[in-house]
Amino acid sequence: MPTALKTQTGRIVGSAASRRLVATDHIPAVVYGHGMEPIKITVERRDLRNALAGPAGVNTILELHVGDAKYSAIIKELQRDPVKRVVRHIDFMQISLTELITMDVPVHISGTAKAVLAEGGLVDPTVSTIEIRATASNIPNEILIDVSHMGMNDVIRLSDIVLPSGVTAVGDPDLVIVTVLTTKIEEVAVVVAAVVEGEAGAATPVAGAAAAGDAKPSA
Repeated sequence: MPTALKTQTGRIVGSAASRRLVATDHIPAVVYGHGMEPIKITVERRDLRNALAGPAGVNTILELHVGDAKYSAIIKELQRDPVKRVVRHIDFMQISLTELITMDVPVHISGTAKAVLAEGGLVDPTVSTIEIRATASNIPNEILIDVSHMGMNDVIRLSDIVLPSGVTAVGDPDLVIVTVLTTKIEEVAVVVAAVVEGEAGAATPVAGAAAAGDAKPSA
């Protein structure tokens, strides 16, 4: 079920006007798609925060209230201030709830790779999102990857991930999604110990001391 989000129309276009809107916690935005003319709108920051508060986050399917019309839409792009990191513009894309769309979905790992931990390794996700294709009603909030059976030499590729029904991955099937990092601390310690031991075994002659063969009997 799409989440309702109120908008206002008739905003003034321009950088100065946009800065004034952002300063008053109103975000300039545009909604486009499906052959419609782009509509310039404004969204209250508080309303946007509430609409995206669910588990889907920025992947939430929205029902934009634009004047007397309603549009099913997703957030296509969020533009943030490079310093303050606040949202300063939003691109909404109108969608059909029955058509396939492509979205980036967050990747999270689950389980404990005991075999990896026992050897001092570390499970490492190489990507933070996976691009998937599905209808709006089938888009998952996240992709969970179980790593409990991973060993030191294992990797999980895109083709290895089991996705929900109606969801397909977009991209190279051989793309590495999760790998294992190997620590070399023990090997370095062994090498250092060997070097120290070798240095300790090599006797350094004391300056001015006579060699054993040159020693003279005492009187």
